[in-house]
Amino acid sequence: MLSKLMSQYWWVILLRGLVAMLFGLAAYAWPALTLAMLVTFFGAYVLVDGCFGVYQAFSGRKENENWWVLLLEGLLGIAFGFITLQAPGITVLVLTLYIGFWAMATGVLRIILAVRLRKEIDGEWWLALSGLVGIAFGVFVVARPGAGVLSMLTVLAIWAVVVGVSLVLLAFRVKSVGGRLDDLKQKVASV
Repeated sequence: MLSKLMSQYWWVILLRGLVAMLFGLAAYAWPALTLAMLVTFFGAYVLVDGCFGVYQAFSGRKENENWWVLLLEGLLGIAFGFITLQAPGITVLVLTLYIGFWAMATGVLRIILAVRLRKEIDGEWWLALSGLVGIAFGVFVVARPGAGVLSMLTVLAIWAVVVGVSLVLLAFRVKSVGGRLDDLKQKVASV
């Protein structure tokens, strides 16, 4: 079950949420960052988030047939992070499109995960919410690339904080599901 996998590695979801919130808060607190710093900061965030996603996917691949969705999201993050860090001199337009398409792609994948979790846990809508916010942010960014990354820094910060909060809340929800699954196993075993 996907919920079992997520409950075993709830702390990975928690870390991903905390990293997203830190990224959002830092982006909001230092609006005078140069474009190069923003590129490096975004690239590092996406790369770390992708690594956590890959770790979570591979950790549960034997127990769950849907591990590939987590893997795909993680690999996408690693790819976008690597591209961003390798080419820090890219134009504002290209960086804007990177951010927008990455946010839309991970948003779709999070909604897919939420749909797959809906019969296994309560509160899967937190994951769907982070996906919807990601898609909305991505559409906004891709539709208005001329606005530039620096002018969208506040939107980027808000997006990262909302996604981070929703992932932190999801982490605690799936952690509690894991405890209930263990209790259920013990009851069944004692019968």
